[in-house]
Amino acid sequence: MERIPVFILVILYFISTEVACNGYTHINNNVQSERRALIDFKSGLTDPNNRLSSWKGNNYCYWHGIGCENGTGFVVSINLRNPYPIENDIPYPPENEYGNQIYMNLSGVISPSLIKLKYLKYLDLSFNSFKAIPIPQFFGSMKNLIYLNLSHCGFIGEIPSNLGNLSNLQYLDFSSKYTYHNDFGYSSDLFIKNIEWMTSLVSLKHLSANNVNFSMVGSQWIEVLNKLPMLIELHLDDCSLFGSIPSPSFVNFTSLSVIVISSNEFNSTFPEWLLNVSSLVSIDMSLNILHGRIPLGLGELPNLQHLDLYGNYLEGSISQLLRKSWKKIEFLNLCENDLHGSIPSSIGNFCNLQYLDLNNNNLNGSLPEIIYGTETCNSKSPLPNLRALYLFGNQLMGKLSNWLGELKNLEQLDLSHNQLQGSIPNLIGNLSNLHSLNLRNNQLSGTLTEQHFWKLSNLEYLYIDSNSFRLDVSSNWTPPFQLRYLFMGSCHIGPTFPAWLQSQKDLQYLDLSNASISSSIPNWFWNISSNLEYLILSHNQLQGKLPNSNIGEFLPNLYFLSFSGNGITGTIPDSIGHLTSLGVIDFSSNTLTGSIPSTINNCFSLNVLDLGNNNLSGMIPKSLDQLQQLKSLHLNHNKLSGELPSSLRNLTGLDILDLSYNNLSGQIPAWIGTAFPNLVILNLRSNMFSGRLPSLLSNLSSLHVLDLAQNNLMGEIPVTLVELKAMDQDHNMSISSLYDNRSSYRYEERLIVITKGLTLEYTRTLSLVVSIDLSDNNLSGEFPEGITKLFGLMLLNLSMNHIIGRIPESISKLRQLSSLDLSSNKLFGSIPSSMSLLSSLGYLNLSNNNFSDKIPFIGQMSTFTESAFVGNPNLCGAPLVKKCQDEGKDKSVEDKINSGFVDQWFYLSIGLGFAVGILVPYFV
Repeated sequence: MERIPVFILVILYFISTEVACNGYTHINNNVQSERRALIDFKSGLTDPNNRLSSWKGNNYCYWHGIGCENGTGFVVSINLRNPYPIENDIPYPPENEYGNQIYMNLSGVISPSLIKLKYLKYLDLSFNSFKAIPIPQFFGSMKNLIYLNLSHCGFIGEIPSNLGNLSNLQYLDFSSKYTYHNDFGYSSDLFIKNIEWMTSLVSLKHLSANNVNFSMVGSQWIEVLNKLPMLIELHLDDCSLFGSIPSPSFVNFTSLSVIVISSNEFNSTFPEWLLNVSSLVSIDMSLNILHGRIPLGLGELPNLQHLDLYGNYLEGSISQLLRKSWKKIEFLNLCENDLHGSIPSSIGNFCNLQYLDLNNNNLNGSLPEIIYGTETCNSKSPLPNLRALYLFGNQLMGKLSNWLGELKNLEQLDLSHNQLQGSIPNLIGNLSNLHSLNLRNNQLSGTLTEQHFWKLSNLEYLYIDSNSFRLDVSSNWTPPFQLRYLFMGSCHIGPTFPAWLQSQKDLQYLDLSNASISSSIPNWFWNISSNLEYLILSHNQLQGKLPNSNIGEFLPNLYFLSFSGNGITGTIPDSIGHLTSLGVIDFSSNTLTGSIPSTINNCFSLNVLDLGNNNLSGMIPKSLDQLQQLKSLHLNHNKLSGELPSSLRNLTGLDILDLSYNNLSGQIPAWIGTAFPNLVILNLRSNMFSGRLPSLLSNLSSLHVLDLAQNNLMGEIPVTLVELKAMDQDHNMSISSLYDNRSSYRYEERLIVITKGLTLEYTRTLSLVVSIDLSDNNLSGEFPEGITKLFGLMLLNLSMNHIIGRIPESISKLRQLSSLDLSSNKLFGSIPSSMSLLSSLGYLNLSNNNFSDKIPFIGQMSTFTESAFVGNPNLCGAPLVKKCQDEGKDKSVEDKINSGFVDQWFYLSIGLGFAVGILVPYFV
C-alpha cells in the first residue's frame, strides 16, 4: 500500500480542524442565541409560583416547557399552558402550606425576543393572565409556527390580522377567557373586525375562537372559512354571531369533522347545506334561535356521532326523526325545542348511543312497550351503550316499560315532570350502574320494596317525590347504596321514622316532607351525616322536642332546616345558634313555646326565619339585628308582645316582614319607611299598634302588600301613600324568589290575605298580589283620592273605620282592582257611575255607609247583589228592593220609546225584504 506523504496529512489536519472549529462555533452561536431569547422572554414574565424555576444554566433544552430539535439544539416548542386554570374541568389546583390554592398563572409582558427562535413550531401560552394587553403583533412574523394556542389568556383588543401570514399554521386557538355583561348585552375582551385575513391560513386544520366578538364580521364568516380546504374543527361558541346562517356558494368543507356555533344569536332555519358534508362527526348549534323543522337527513349522515341542538325553537316529529338510521350516533341532545309525537320502538337500533336528551319538549303518548335492536346491536340487552336518558318535562303518559330495567349500562335516568302512571317495574332494581334516578312530579303509585333497589349499589341521587308511592321494607333493611340526595316527599314512609336512614352517611339533601311519619325523631338521626346541607321534614306528624345537644357539632354544613307543619313541642333550643351555616330556618306551624332564643343571632348566614303559627311568647329579641343577610322574617300567629325593637332597622335587606296576629303594641315606628328599601310585604295585622300611620311608609318603593288591619290606628290616611311606586305599575314587578345561591331548591314564601270576604293563602302566586288593607282601625278623614293613582292595586280594604267624604270618579283608573271593601264607614254621596268600568272587580262591599241616589247598576256593577249595598238608607234602585222616585216614570217613557223603535224596525224590515226579493235574482 502506497504511503501518504506527511505534508498532505498535515494539510488535511489543518483543514479538518478549521472546518470543525467553524462548525462548532456556528452551532455554539445558535445555542447562545436561543438561550438569550428564552431568558429575555422570561424576564418579561411575572411568575409568582416559580413555574420557571428550572430556567437557569446553559442546558435550556431541559428547562420546563421547552422542547428542542435533536442534534441542533434549536427550540421547536414552548408549552407554558397553565396546568391549573381557574375555570376548568380539571381538579382543583394544589394548596400551599397555608391552605391557599395555587393557580400557577403567568402574567406580565410577552417579549418580542421569541422572533429569534427561528425554528419554533409549537407555542402554547393558554390559561395564563396577560390581562389588559393585546395579542402581540409580532406573532404574525413567526412563520414556522404550526401550533399556536393563546386561549383564555385575558388578552384584549382586536385579533391582529397579520396572523394571516402564518401559512404553515395548522392549529389556532385564541378563544377569550370570558364574556361579560355591559349595558348593551354580553361582550368580549377580544374582537374581530375583518375576517378576510383567515383565507391565507391554507394549512389550518383547527380553529377555536370561542367568546371572541364576531358581531362586526357579519355573514361573511362562512364564505371565508369555506376557503380553508383542510379545516377539520371549527369552534365559534358565544361569538355574538347573529342573523341567518348563510349558505356558501360552493360547499368546500370537504374535511370538516367538528362544527361548534353554539350560544350565538342565529335566527335561522337549520342550514341544510351541512347535510352535504359527509365528513361531519360533531355538530353543536345549541342555544341559538333556530326555528323550523329539524331536517330528517341529519339521521343519514354516515359519520355523525355528536348532535347538540339544545335550547332552540326547532320543530318536528320525534317518531320520524328517530326512525332514521343514525348509524354512529353517540350523543343526541334535542332538549328544550318544540318536538312532538311519541318515541318509536326503533330507537333500540341505536347501538352506539350513549347520551339521549329530549327533555322539555312536547312529547306525548306512552313509552314504547318494547324496543327493537338486540339483534342489530349483537347484544342481549337493548341500547347496550346508553348511559344517560333524559325525558323530563314532557307530556308522557302510561306506564314505565320493563325495558328500562334492561339498560345495563345506564347511569342517569330522568323521567320527572310528566304524567306517567302505574308502578315502577321491579327490573329497575337490576340497574347496577345507575347513579341518578329521577321520577319526581308524576302520577306514579304502588309499593316500593327492597327488590326495587337490590342491585343499585352505585345510586347516589334518588328523586321520587310528588308521587304516591308507599315504601314497604323490613325494619332491619340496609340499602345497597350510599345516597347524597334523597327526595321522597309525598311518599308514604311512616308511621315510624325510617331506621334504614342510619346507614346513609353521605347524605347532603334529605326531603321526607309529607311522608306520613308520626313518630318522634330518634336521637341517632342528628348524627346521620356531617355532610347534610338540606333537611326537610315538613308536613308530617312528628312528635317530641328538638334536641338540646350541640347539633352544630354533628351538622356543621346544614343550610336549610324545615320542620314546618308538624306537632313538635317544647322550646327552640339554644343550640340552634351552633348551626352557623344555616340560611333557612322554618319551624312554622308547630306547637313551640317559650321565647325566641337570643343565640339565633349566631346564624349569620340566615336568609329566612319562619317561626310563624306557634305559641311563642316574650319580646322580639333585639339581637336579631345581627342577622344582616336576613330577607324574610315570619313571626306571625304567636303570642309575642312589647314594642318593635329599634334594632330591627338594621335588617336593611328585608323583603318580607310578617308580624301579624301577635300582641305587639306601641306606635308603628317611622323608621320602617326608611330602613327597608327592598321590602315587598309588610304585615302587622291583628296586633295592638296605636297612634297615627307614619307618612314615611311612602318611602317603601318596593312594597306590594301593606296590611295593618285590626289594630288601634287613628288619624287620617297619609296622602303620601300615592308614592308607593311598586303599586302604581299596571304590570307589577315580581317578588324576588329566595333562592339559595348553591341550589335551585327554595323556600316557598306564603302569606294569608283577607280578600273577597275569604281568608286565602297565597304561595306561588304571591308575586301577583298588590294590596292595601287598613280595615278595622279608628282611621278618619276623607277618602284618600291619591290611592286611585296606584294603578296596580288589586285589593283595597278600608272597611270598619270612620272615613268620610265621597268616592272619587277617578276610582275607575284602578283597572286591576279585583276586591274593594269600603263598608262600615261614613262615606256619602252618589256611587260614581265610573265604577261600572272596573271590569276586574269581583268583590264589592259598600254596605253600612251613607251613600245616596240611584245605584249605577250597569257594566261590572250589575254583577253584584243586594248585600254589597245594604245599610245605606238613601240608596235606591237595583239590586235593592227600594225603587227610586222617578223610576216608574222613566220606565213608561222607556217603554214608549222602545215601542216606537220596534215599529220603525218592523216597517223597515218589510221594505228591505221587498227590495232583496226584487234584486237578488239579478245577482244569481
